[in-house]
Amino acid sequence: MQLLFQLILLHTAWEMGSGQLHYSVQEESQHGTFVGRIAQDLELEVGELVPRMFRMVSKDYRDYLEVNVQNGILFVNSRIDREELCSQSPMCTIHLEVVLDKPLRLFHVEVEITDVNDNAPVFSASEEILSVAETTQPGARFPVEGASDADVGVNAQLKYKLSSTEYFAVEEKMNDKHSKSLVLVSKKPLDREEIPVHHLVLTATDGGQPALTGTVNLEITVMDANDNTPVFNQSVYRVKLLENAEDGMLVIQLHAADSDEGINKEISYSFSKHVSSSVKNTFSIGAETGEIRVKGKVDYEDISLYDFEIEAKDKGNPPLLGHCNVIIEIMDMNDNIPEVSVTSLLESVPEDSPLETVVALISVLDGDSGTNGQLRCSLQPPGLPFKLVSTFKNYYSVVLDAPLDREQVAEYKLVVRAEDQGVPSLSSSSSFVVSIGDVNDNAPTFAQPTYTVFVKENNPPGAHIFTVLASDPDMAENALISYGMDEKLWPLSSYISVHSESGKVYALQPLDYEELKLLEFQVSAKDAGLPSLSSNVMVQVFVVDENDNSPRVSGPKESPILLVVPVVAGQMVGKIHALDSDSGYNAWLHYELHEATSGPWQVGLYSGEISTTRALDAAEGDGVSHSVLVLVKDHGKPMLSTTATLTVSLVVNAQSSHTDAHLSRTGGSPKSLADNTNIYLIVAICSVSSLFLLAIVVYVALQCRCQPKEAVMYGPGTTTLVCASEVGTWSYSNRHSHLLGGVAGEAGAKSDLMVFSPNVPVFAVNGEVGNATERVPNSAGEIYLLIMAHEKVKKVFLVN
Repeated sequence: MQLLFQLILLHTAWEMGSGQLHYSVQEESQHGTFVGRIAQDLELEVGELVPRMFRMVSKDYRDYLEVNVQNGILFVNSRIDREELCSQSPMCTIHLEVVLDKPLRLFHVEVEITDVNDNAPVFSASEEILSVAETTQPGARFPVEGASDADVGVNAQLKYKLSSTEYFAVEEKMNDKHSKSLVLVSKKPLDREEIPVHHLVLTATDGGQPALTGTVNLEITVMDANDNTPVFNQSVYRVKLLENAEDGMLVIQLHAADSDEGINKEISYSFSKHVSSSVKNTFSIGAETGEIRVKGKVDYEDISLYDFEIEAKDKGNPPLLGHCNVIIEIMDMNDNIPEVSVTSLLESVPEDSPLETVVALISVLDGDSGTNGQLRCSLQPPGLPFKLVSTFKNYYSVVLDAPLDREQVAEYKLVVRAEDQGVPSLSSSSSFVVSIGDVNDNAPTFAQPTYTVFVKENNPPGAHIFTVLASDPDMAENALISYGMDEKLWPLSSYISVHSESGKVYALQPLDYEELKLLEFQVSAKDAGLPSLSSNVMVQVFVVDENDNSPRVSGPKESPILLVVPVVAGQMVGKIHALDSDSGYNAWLHYELHEATSGPWQVGLYSGEISTTRALDAAEGDGVSHSVLVLVKDHGKPMLSTTATLTVSLVVNAQSSHTDAHLSRTGGSPKSLADNTNIYLIVAICSVSSLFLLAIVVYVALQCRCQPKEAVMYGPGTTTLVCASEVGTWSYSNRHSHLLGGVAGEAGAKSDLMVFSPNVPVFAVNGEVGNATERVPNSAGEIYLLIMAHEKVKKVFLVN
């Protein structure tokens, strides 16, 4: 078990370090200088760098380095000056972030910039003047300003050499572990009268290869008289000072003493002439008191340690100097707010992006040190589909943590908050917006699965009868919808057209209820996305009948009838047979005599039977020939009509004459004989009528029992048309109906009552949509009763 635990720890450590690379390159390298085979070192194939969107991100390091994606080599892209980049820092490193997609991988690369000896030692002045008392003893030391070298390491290690002289030598001494100081050492007593001024050359040589040098001329004047120099009670003064100290605050008070008497004992304090301007701008010293006070801004992040010389000069002639070192260590305070930098990698994140997709890179910096510079980062507000992942030290990545849906949220405002560990804690935040890119993941949808439209027949060609409308929650071309129907469905395409942009449905030609009662077809809505998505909706177009067909009389309109007289009152002479191709009230016919017709005639209102109103007898003065003009009308609006003419000729029955003669001979009664004849005629007529009615009833019963329902080829259910006439008789309708593919029969009795499949949520007349739905309970289920009232025509639709 212990061995397994050690193996797990070793694997975890290897995984954490597997994403880091370290290279080094010398400063001032030429463009194209090889740095490293980054693709090979990251175990990547060169051919996958471009497909996986290999890219390198660096902050504040411009374009010093670049990667050739063709061979995976990291090379120098522009001049790198280590001194400009890192100043005097012993370690100069460029941090790079390498990002690859599909799948996402992040690597941190450190490139160390090594120093080259490109800076020679430099003295602050070309000449330095010193005054040395003639009484100076061998071994006396005089501070001399050393040279500075902008390089680091061995290239900045300086050695000094003084031009040949027997009076002086140059030495370096350690004032403290923090710094060195350069002194001029007297080797033998000076004789002003022999050599009043010594001219020497001090040479500084660095440790680079090849070595570089710098020189300064020393002019040493030998002064006579005052032979005791002021002496400080400490050679080195150390003090700690909090940063942001108030102006005028006392840092330390120095004290020096002089063994001389009188004016040679009076001392004044001042900064050594070698002290830098930054020290003089930050501190001041009292010339008489030796008090060092804060003068300017003290900032740990600018300078954390001040090391400078103070000289005490007496007022002798010549004056003598004493020196000491003051070391002021600045203590850090939590006075720097963390800095948050956000680099967005994508303008918009596609809503189908996989989890762990990198959205942005975050870097945080704090100028403080210790716990004051330790940072905690968080992503706000909580609950968003993103998370913050630490990649290296103060570098983070914002990655996708949950699926996205642009239709729910189109963009997210993220806030990255950084907080340090100081007391009190300081924090800052940076916000950025992540836009969600649309993908075509929603098909167009219709408001309802089926549309039912009622259109009056005889519409003008190209009339707009209805509009289908679909919606798509996507955006741009993904939400651009075009409508259409299968143009290959003939003859449907010759009747109906759908506008591709507006969804308007047009009737290409006038619809005729007598030829076509129902059109059922699918309209598709298709978006412009890639790939395109689509959906369909069923549209049922019912043609509404108009009174556009006049009644027509079967057979010739003028019929001659021979009527044998005498005739009893109410005897049926003939019958008008008429049909109307319309339906319902438009096809309900009634008969009446024309006003021009006179005589003993009447016609059945609905039967069309012509009968006598009184007994006829040619012997009593009734004319021989009669013309009966019958007017046939329907119940439509406007009412249409036609006429039929019957010519009735009265004929005297020869047998009747013969019978009269016989009766006169035998003395019998002609009236009793006529009565017997009429009885026989009535019995015969009733028998024939009964047989005719019985045949009709049997035929209707057989038809209702055996005739199959007419089915619509396209649609979710079947459609059956049942007719109920106004006079109370029931029959199946002989339909003229295109069922998306043919004609179903000849015109006959028309339908007032239609039973059809249940998808009828709305209806429209001439393109205007409305609701007229009443919910009616039924023991066998539920029946929806839709009543459409148009003019005087009432149609009842029973929907299971």
